[in-house]
Amino acid sequence: MSPQGPLRLGNRAFRPEDLLVMAIVNRTPDSFFQPGVTWDSSAAMDRVHAVIAEGADIIDIGGVPARPGDDVDVSEEIARVVPFVAAVRRAYPDVVISVDTWRHEVGAEACAAGADLLNDSWGGRDSKLAEVAAGHDAGLVCAHAGRQPPRTRPFRVAYADVMADVLDRTLAQARRAVDAGVDPSRILIDPAHDFGKNTWQSLEVTRRLGDMSATGWPVLVSVSRKDFVGETLGLPAAERLPGTLAAATVCAWLGARVFRVHDVAQTRQVLRMVSAIRGDRVPERTVRGLT
Repeated sequence: MSPQGPLRLGNRAFRPEDLLVMAIVNRTPDSFFQPGVTWDSSAAMDRVHAVIAEGADIIDIGGVPARPGDDVDVSEEIARVVPFVAAVRRAYPDVVISVDTWRHEVGAEACAAGADLLNDSWGGRDSKLAEVAAGHDAGLVCAHAGRQPPRTRPFRVAYADVMADVLDRTLAQARRAVDAGVDPSRILIDPAHDFGKNTWQSLEVTRRLGDMSATGWPVLVSVSRKDFVGETLGLPAAERLPGTLAAATVCAWLGARVFRVHDVAQTRQVLRMVSAIRGDRVPERTVRGLT
């Protein structure tokens, strides 16, 4: 087991015991959950104000849905994301801003506008993205998508050992990022639930998440209302919050440090409770049995 070190994003440094909430802000009309709710820029900024008030540490801005759909080219993705990144940076000079993209062109424009972290959910498909992160002293998320191309659904995927594949691919990406000049303290690894995985495989990487934490790299998880939760419980996206919180709790206990979510306030409560059980924070008040 390798020791965890500080995670540096933007001008902030987070301790290994800090559990961080990354709030999702989709600049798309067709996301899988609440499609279009933050498509309008004013609604998206309202969302930013709300999640920061609820305790979000990171704002994750995305311009292309993960699921298949209408083509979104580079110029359109930039138009959806970059002006909004600049607006959030003006409104919140110190907040950590992440951009969910696999394209280096988008990453470069986003970092120039103020982004601190490039969240590559598609497993390093564009090798130049790490070079962009290095050039802007930005962070990089190294995720596992198997062999799955961007915006495709998994079909009969099979692994001899899914966690072994997750580790092989994410650690290889992290090494390439370091070789490209990315500060190691700004790199995270992500098992990428649902990406290149069926429900059984996403459940397995959840219960074996400690294998990722043991590498010493900070682990990010994105389990919020995903299909593996829905299929496990037989529920649509609108009813997956309890299952999401259960998965997040397990991931927190097994060492995940960053949680990409739709529901900030509820996740923040879960993470505070896990931190208290682990002994990393004290309760807000302790009078029971003492007075």
